Amino acid sequence: MTSKQDTQVPQQLNIAVLTVSDTRTSDNDTSGQFLVEAAQADGHNVVEHIILKDDKYQLRAAVSRWIASEDIQVVLCTGGTGFTSRDTTPEALSVLFDKDIEGFGELFRYLSFTEIGTSTVQSRALAGMANGTAIFCLPGSTGACKTGWHGILQQQLKSTHKPCNFIVHLKQSVQMPCEHRG
Repeated sequence: MTSKQDTQVPQQLNIAVLTVSDTRTSDNDTSGQFLVEAAQADGHNVVEHIILKDDKYQLRAAVSRWIASEDIQVVLCTGGTGFTSRDTTPEALSVLFDKDIEGFGELFRYLSFTEIGTSTVQSRALAGMANGTAIFCLPGSTGACKTGWHGILQQQLKSTHKPCNFIVHLKQSVQMPCEHRG
């Protein structure tokens, strides 16, 4: 017998994409463009895609605006998660989080290890929740964005993914809470 949840239509999310880079432009931003296209291919609405230089105050201002917006449910950020002096995404955005999503960075590095080996320890991928907005910060390489999307985000941003997904935690959600494991 098919339950109501089994036939549920996936909920479309409003997503903002932020590329953090001193060198990328709309012509060569393959990472941000991948995230836009992947989200749209899964039926989500990408309401804004911007490119900002590695400046923690500009990053905070843009993401704060999205957190305060009633329309943005997810922020996907690519770039600025490395170890150079210009890489400030974790410092810029983690202070905005109401709650950290520790498992995101842990799982990302685990998946990345199978692809690039121990170099994954240099990734400072992170995620958090703020005002009902999920914020996911990925490294700037297109390969890392593909790993993060296909390995974690695609499932967790799908309202029909069981036993749990992020939809129930997002503003304007109509999703039921997570199922209990049997």
